[in-house]
Amino acid sequence: MKMQDKNALPIGFAAPAPIDRWDQTRADPALLAKAYADPRARRLVLDGLDPLLDGGRLVREPMPAGADPAAHILLGRESDGVPLFAELRRDIPHGATYAPRVWEAATELEPGELALYGGTRSLVDWHARHGFCAVCGGATVVAKGGWARACTACAAEHFPRVDPVVIMLAEYEGRVLVARQPRFPPRRYSALAGFVEPGETIEGAVARELFEEAGIRVRDVRYVMSQPWPFPSSLMIACTARAEDDRLTVDHTELEDAFWVDAAGVRAALDGEEDAPFVAPPSMAVARWLLVHWLDGMATRP
Repeated sequence: MKMQDKNALPIGFAAPAPIDRWDQTRADPALLAKAYADPRARRLVLDGLDPLLDGGRLVREPMPAGADPAAHILLGRESDGVPLFAELRRDIPHGATYAPRVWEAATELEPGELALYGGTRSLVDWHARHGFCAVCGGATVVAKGGWARACTACAAEHFPRVDPVVIMLAEYEGRVLVARQPRFPPRRYSALAGFVEPGETIEGAVARELFEEAGIRVRDVRYVMSQPWPFPSSLMIACTARAEDDRLTVDHTELEDAFWVDAAGVRAALDGEEDAPFVAPPSMAVARWLLVHWLDGMATRP
């Protein structure tokens, strides 16, 4: 299993979406009105927050006659020049809710379509949770084609959030640290992860999380790749680091278990062997590609 160019790797949700985000149209009321009025305009069809599929693509439908522009977000312009929208609704589950249909769809959708869905899911969820202003408590309304909300009382603008999360492999003398949370499927282990806190660098977050959850000190933090993760709005920032020793103090309020595994064990897990020491993360998760990246690096060392 050879790691591809990380800039071209179609990790789940990370491929380029097949759409022009059309930023200049979002900000121009006249252009936005023209996009809404385009008789060719389409919108994605979702089941709550779950995707509906037509082969390897997301289901689209013509914009209904008389559709309310204030209840839609302009996702952008498709390759054929047609405006694409998504409907905004309040009667949806929270985006952080476990979504098995999304995991199934991830194996069926074309990479670009999965990326388009991921962005749409995050945006629709954000709108459903931000009907009131965080400044004054007034009601907010859709603004800038759905890429912002404006307070009707104090005129404050609010924008969709992205939450940075570090996900990392610590290495020590030819082994990497993997861990599991109680909610994982049986025998599944993954890289450790945690949110970046205010005032913190990526490197600082990696070091803090590894110490808090596993009791290890690390150095030489290196960025590897990133992945949007719309559950509901994270950006996974994948890194590696070198541990100063291999003594673990596992925080069992966060983790069920953690252990060091060598290259042979990682390879067996990625190959799905029955006697592998753990079950690897699925292909849509950046954690899997961190393991592939580390294994490739081990193979090139003298």
